[in-house]
Amino acid sequence: MAAPDFPAFRARAPWWGADLQTLRNVLRGPVVRPLSEGDERILLPLGDDSGDALCGALSQSDVPQRGAPLVVLVHGLSGSEESAYMHSSGRFWLDRGHRVLRLNLRGAGPSREHCRFQYHAGRSEDLRAALTALPRDLAQDGFILVGYSLGGNMLLKFLAESGGEFPIELAASVSAPIDLAAASQRFLHPRNFVYHRHLLAALKRECFGGRSEISAAEAGAVRAARTIFEFDEKFVAPRNGFRDAEHYYAENRASRFLDEIRVPTLVVHSLDDPWIPARSYSQRRWDANPFVVSLLSPGGGHVGFHDRGARTPWYDRCIGLFRDSLRRRRSGVEFVPDQLLAQGP
Repeated sequence: MAAPDFPAFRARAPWWGADLQTLRNVLRGPVVRPLSEGDERILLPLGDDSGDALCGALSQSDVPQRGAPLVVLVHGLSGSEESAYMHSSGRFWLDRGHRVLRLNLRGAGPSREHCRFQYHAGRSEDLRAALTALPRDLAQDGFILVGYSLGGNMLLKFLAESGGEFPIELAASVSAPIDLAAASQRFLHPRNFVYHRHLLAALKRECFGGRSEISAAEAGAVRAARTIFEFDEKFVAPRNGFRDAEHYYAENRASRFLDEIRVPTLVVHSLDDPWIPARSYSQRRWDANPFVVSLLSPGGGHVGFHDRGARTPWYDRCIGLFRDSLRRRRSGVEFVPDQLLAQGP
């Protein structure tokens, strides 16, 4: 079976262009009502002798469907369970009858009070530990996993390393920086000055507060960093056992792992993303792994995709179509991965 006939993305007024698509969530917030009412707080120990645990917000559907997989959403750089895209996607899946877990990565959002250390682009073992720690009643029907931006890179790496150990029905990444070095360099472009300054300040804030364990030398390096590259070079890399930023980027970029994924996975990206060079996606042979389907749009910005005629982001509807196509396939004949054709740019 070929991949679904995904609808073309068409920008919704007044969010024309890559930057307005990217900024819409910050300027206006979620397109749906927040999901905080009635959420259950979930605490997932990481079991790595750090004492750290991840927090998640579990939402129950008003129209629960029996046997529906748990949807786990993984935020991006400087995000949390409260990020606008986490609320929008959460509402989409709740309306389809799923329970939704909005997961806060190590040291992010509510996890800050339960963590000594911080997440990074390749800390896929944290996702593995979190899924392992879930109560049986949440895990018994399997998973749908969706990662955004940096969380998407982490998710793709996890799928290659550990995906086969879990009952994952499907996974999807949205605007993942699959070439970390290229994305880091892109932030240094003058056009990205405001984005860069905002994200660097947010990264620095995440290093302090709660149970954060940071030495005086590390604190000095964090405060002195003038770029995200310097932050990664002087803090993230040495703190996590990498020689330098380039080593950290090379070891953890999702592009290294895509060919090893054996879970049906949809990779969604916009070629006008202001944070990620188009060549990271457009120059890749997406037919190399039949389990991975690429959906590359000319427009949409970074985790934007606010399109005409719908309040639900375009990528959510496309992920839903991807799941529907897999379910139709499985209802007739057993899933044959080489018939899931990748979509080129």
